Amino acid sequence: MSERLFIFDTTLRDGEQVPGCQLNTVEKIQVAKQLEALGVDVIEAGFPVSSPGDFNSVIEISKAVTWPTICALTRAVEKDIDVAADALKYAKHKRIHTGIGTSDYHIQYKFNATREEIIERAVAAVKYARRYVEDVEFYAEDAGRTDNEYLARVVEAVIKAGATVVNIPDTTGYCLPSEYGEKIKYLMEHVDGIDKAIISTHCHNDLGMATANTMAGVLSGARQVEVTINGIGERAGNTSLEEVAMILRCHHNINIDTNINTQKIYPTSRMVSSLMNMPVQPNKAIVGRNAFAHSSGIHQDGVLKNVQTYEIINPKDVGIDDNAIVLTARSGRAALKHRLHILGVEMNQEKLDKVYEDFLKLADKKKDITDDDILVLAGADRNVNHHIKLEYLQVTSGVGVRSVASLGLSISGESFEAAATGNGPVDAAIKAVKKIINRQMTLKEFTIQAISKGSDDVGTVHMQVEYDGQMYYGFGANTDIIAASVEAYIDCINKFRK
Repeated sequence: MSERLFIFDTTLRDGEQVPGCQLNTVEKIQVAKQLEALGVDVIEAGFPVSSPGDFNSVIEISKAVTWPTICALTRAVEKDIDVAADALKYAKHKRIHTGIGTSDYHIQYKFNATREEIIERAVAAVKYARRYVEDVEFYAEDAGRTDNEYLARVVEAVIKAGATVVNIPDTTGYCLPSEYGEKIKYLMEHVDGIDKAIISTHCHNDLGMATANTMAGVLSGARQVEVTINGIGERAGNTSLEEVAMILRCHHNINIDTNINTQKIYPTSRMVSSLMNMPVQPNKAIVGRNAFAHSSGIHQDGVLKNVQTYEIINPKDVGIDDNAIVLTARSGRAALKHRLHILGVEMNQEKLDKVYEDFLKLADKKKDITDDDILVLAGADRNVNHHIKLEYLQVTSGVGVRSVASLGLSISGESFEAAATGNGPVDAAIKAVKKIINRQMTLKEFTIQAISKGSDDVGTVHMQVEYDGQMYYGFGANTDIIAASVEAYIDCINKFRK
């Protein structure tokens, strides 16, 4: 019989800390329901004390899902724990995740404390959290750079104080897999009462070793992994849920299993990518566009003879179905609604009608409509309430001529027009916007990506604009990449603080 590995998903907490990828409460509920369908055991729903939005999201996610444990993050501070407990009041299964830094870097420079004081604060936080809930997880922040002997003392103390799960984060992504595996093994062998708690991994990808470190921890005795969809997260990201799930599925000799319904991995990946406006790199393991593509003649020949020559995963095992219903301009609402349902998106009739109208317009421009196109359409209504909207855009450009753009904006219902020249059509269009929006703003980052393939594809544009000392992130999607660029720029402006 296989041993059980618990999947702790922190897409909605650690994953959402990526600049420009914040979700509103409705979108978070949508992701949480999809995570429940995927089969995750624990959903870390937010950091309630950090903002009213996070607090409300934890409340609403607690109401929306049934069987997964809902987890709220705190510092080792009583007020944090009070607020987290209040946010979790509607959760069917609740967990408070509290902790403190344990490395000498954190103890000396962050807390200006001693090792003994940190243990006292850790124990006090766990005991205080146990007043509210029976399930308390403790995190030893920067455990990856904490010496093993002291870390074992901390872990033993918090387990005695009532911690049911102890998280050993490689917060900076510093550890080598051998080092991290040895760290978990040391704790399993030297902590009195280790059998009374589950040891958890939480690895970051700063050096590209998050999944390798996580698997080293699992093979050394950890039985919970903290992961995100698509491996998103601060800096270089977190351990990827889909990678861990499929490693265990492929390597039967490990004899450790999860509750993940792997056929829902791909649609979940696409949903998170769409809602967070964060493209999945084409060569991303498991869910990237090229994950099951073969361009080498030798590889193609082998795959045609026997798919297992170069594929260790059946694409259908992760939810990629080549026989899916193909959507065209002749498809009806029922087919669109069915495809959205498969992708984990549910909507009322009014919203479906609006998305269907946009779908027909797109289908007239494109030969093939992809799942990513559908998800972009489904998320397009997030801009409906913006006070600045693009009414029209006309651009003239070519080789040997100066690009000229004229456009119209609606600002709180009032129309404005402007024209400008520039070093290319996008530059001209943005300068025209600046003529109307007369503010000192600087474009810091500009990324264009095609969703799939083809000259008629929907292009997505991600922008970062600096205004008044703050960074703002915008997103646009359109078959016309110049229009998508202007939409992304306007999206940034709509987020400027009043």
